[in-house]
Amino acid sequence: MKIREKLFMKREGLEQEGPINIVIFGDSVSHGALANGEMGYDTVYHNRLREKLMAVRNYVPVNVINAAIGGTSAKESVERLPKQVLTHCPDLVIVCFGLNDVNGTKEDYLSSMRTIFEACQNSGSEVIFLTPNMLNTYVAEDVAEVHRSYAAVTAEFQNNGRMDDYIESAVALAKSMGVAVCDCYGEWKKLSETQDITMLLANRINHPTREMHELFAQKLFEMILPEEAVKNIQNDDSMFRKE
Repeated sequence: MKIREKLFMKREGLEQEGPINIVIFGDSVSHGALANGEMGYDTVYHNRLREKLMAVRNYVPVNVINAAIGGTSAKESVERLPKQVLTHCPDLVIVCFGLNDVNGTKEDYLSSMRTIFEACQNSGSEVIFLTPNMLNTYVAEDVAEVHRSYAAVTAEFQNNGRMDDYIESAVALAKSMGVAVCDCYGEWKKLSETQDITMLLANRINHPTREMHELFAQKLFEMILPEEAVKNIQNDDSMFRKE
């Protein structure tokens, strides 16, 4: 059952199918990291997505399970997929890797993403590849001293096209496998034409500000529930049987 259909279930369907389970599989951005040492679990994009879905139809519970861990790559996360993701019998898995993978080989990144996509598809889950945000394009004055050398590396990866290449290749892989793509990286590229992208990163390296998490949430929401799907929705269901 597609998550969109499940969201519109009535009591009988809820009794049979159960609530919606969405599992988030990714790195520090999905984990909830903001500035150095700061976590934003209240404003992380997937909690905002849950709020948006519940605002449309509040009868079917939406559970968001955060299986993201800061500092990890797709390659490092493959082995924890069965225990931390698939064990929850997710209706939807949102996969968001790339920010740390760019430090390794593209071959490892794509191979790992293929494994993750295939495992999720074989489990019967819907899968969305959420492309990440851009990296910084220069070393900002307010970058923490301990991270300044890494900020220079990530800026080079962004400016020399390495990050573009990794994400474009992962998008092509996802599409070839029939995995839906929510291309927020493309949205960030558009923003970069008129805005200072580095200032949209809370740590000035790779963690979006609280406000920029809204971009991820809104794009995911529009993919799951296009405008035409929410027309004429009525929240008239009840946990009590009508006699």
